[in-house]
Amino acid sequence: MSLFLQLAILLAIILLAAKLAGTIAIRLGQPSVLGELLMGIILGPSLLNLLHLPAFDEKAMTEVLHLLGEIGVVFLLFVAGLELHLNELRRNMHTSAFAGILGVLFPFFFGLGTGLIFSFTLEESVFLGIILGASSVSISAQTLMELKQLKSKVGLSMLGAAVFDDILVILMLSLFFAFSNDSTSITSLLLVFGRMLVFFVLAFLFGLWVLPYIIRKTRDLPVSQNILTLAIVVLLFYAISAELIGGMAAITGAFLAGLMFARSPEKEMLELRIHALAYGFFVPIFFVNIGLTVNIFAIKDNLLLGVVVIIAAILGKFLGAGLGGRWAGLSSRESMQLGVGMLPRAEVSLIAASIGFGAGVVNAAESSAIVVMVIVCTMITPPILRYLFHKA
Repeated sequence: MSLFLQLAILLAIILLAAKLAGTIAIRLGQPSVLGELLMGIILGPSLLNLLHLPAFDEKAMTEVLHLLGEIGVVFLLFVAGLELHLNELRRNMHTSAFAGILGVLFPFFFGLGTGLIFSFTLEESVFLGIILGASSVSISAQTLMELKQLKSKVGLSMLGAAVFDDILVILMLSLFFAFSNDSTSITSLLLVFGRMLVFFVLAFLFGLWVLPYIIRKTRDLPVSQNILTLAIVVLLFYAISAELIGGMAAITGAFLAGLMFARSPEKEMLELRIHALAYGFFVPIFFVNIGLTVNIFAIKDNLLLGVVVIIAAILGKFLGAGLGGRWAGLSSRESMQLGVGMLPRAEVSLIAASIGFGAGVVNAAESSAIVVMVIVCTMITPPILRYLFHKA
């Protein structure tokens, strides 16, 4: 069977299963994302192991689904940014800073302690702490959008905190490898800060001054879906720039791109069309693919380590982000909601773990524990968030 037919069959199964699982989850009073994540686990190596069937080239299909999922997550963060406004984020900047910074430092020290307890080297323990500090709010953002709470004080604080979280974790990773390399100078460290600053300056200057002009010119072009195509191009341009210029995650660039288009008169029209494209194809693949890449039984030989890593990840992020929100003026319930919203880890943690494994600072046991931690934190967040908002 050709690769095209394999992919066509696989996508048909995944999209149908994702929407079916999402529908069941909603009818059970849970967000659709939880059903899609669970469906990924059912289809993945934990149970059915769909990709391992003889009909599929497992290596090729895994790579393609991963890439489609990456597109899905940048679309998801673009949509989140599109539904907000810069002024709304600016009003919650104080809370975002506290929650984002403490939400990295608390799990960092929890992870450091966990590594030392299990007799990891200091280098391995520090790296585990950095990995636990990372967050990925795409799942939380999707849940809050379904609950119509993305523009709430908690939702805005969470999205802003995610930006601070991303910046701090990237800085910590850079510093870690800098101090691991004796030949690294202070100039290299300043370069890390400089790249981030350059990216943010260019992203805002382009979005505030150049993009409105481009939108006006594009609006009058005699081609179909001109603004939609422009939005996709700018979205990808921002995502690429975030990684290549800022050394940050692509999702940070995607979120900023959404914020820039939120100022456009075409916002409502664009929301309808980008939603259809994102949620009709790319986003379900992203959520299902998380489950497809995880074998929940892989940790059986290191069960105690896995359990402790999961507990450290949950408590560290919940306490750090929650206390940060509380100290910044949120109520106790809002602080709990914010702490839970920051729990998920995904691409940043997994990428960091992969880099660490290649550098020899993450061993096989640690790697398995991190993967299971990511899926557990991702799965428990939607139902807990829904509960906390419904009880408010």
